[in-house]
Amino acid sequence: MSVPALYRGLFDDAAVFPPGDLPLRRAVPAHLGHRSAWYADAVGPFLCGPALADELAQLGTGIPVGLVLPGGSSGPTAALSATAALDVVGVEIAAADVAATVGELAATLPAGIAAAVELPRDGAPEKSLDALAGTPYRAKYRTGGLTPAAFPPVAELAAFLVGCAERGVPYKCTAGLHNAVRHTDPETGAEHHGFLNVLLAAAAGSDRRAVEEILAERSGIVLSGAVISLTAPQIASLRGLFTSFGTCSVAEPLADLADLGLLRPPPLEDR
Repeated sequence: MSVPALYRGLFDDAAVFPPGDLPLRRAVPAHLGHRSAWYADAVGPFLCGPALADELAQLGTGIPVGLVLPGGSSGPTAALSATAALDVVGVEIAAADVAATVGELAATLPAGIAAAVELPRDGAPEKSLDALAGTPYRAKYRTGGLTPAAFPPVAELAAFLVGCAERGVPYKCTAGLHNAVRHTDPETGAEHHGFLNVLLAAAAGSDRRAVEEILAERSGIVLSGAVISLTAPQIASLRGLFTSFGTCSVAEPLADLADLGLLRPPPLEDR
């Protein structure tokens, strides 16, 4: 069975990060299972911090790795040197000064390795996005976390999405997009963005009002209908912007898509 183009490579495996916090001895076999499953085309790289590199290398898996570097790190050069035994396909680096980070990447990042620069949540993404415009690097934005304050309001996330669309800067999201549809967590009160909301908001491009309305939508029926109506050119365009997001559970978003009738798993005997 072929995974629809809208979802191919959409789910980066962040199982070892909060709130999943899966130990490598469990996360790596699970990732290998994802890569051999019927939905393998939906799965992106295995995300990992430098601190786990030695243990991951000892497992000898050869899986594609996205190396996640925290803010204040010494940069990609030292991290890539320390992880030479891994199949690193990309780096993600948090930046207080995006322009400086772009300059460092341009000077030191080896050819063939992608990069995403995490923008600070300062409410004014324009300057940071200007620094990324015209470069080969993606923007990265934090869409959630362990506290309600870690989830950006609709207006803040819309400003980032519209800014990327206006400049042609592709982006990925990280944290918080556990489900397909926007909802309020009954335990924490956090306002979770839905990954379908973000996908459809990407299709709205630079129309700020439309982007905000889509991000605020809470009806799975409405969002499913909008997804079904997307044309192939629209899907190609929006996925050129919204490239992927990190999720600590690959299975959870797939289950949401199946529940909404947007993804049909094959019969058990065919898996």
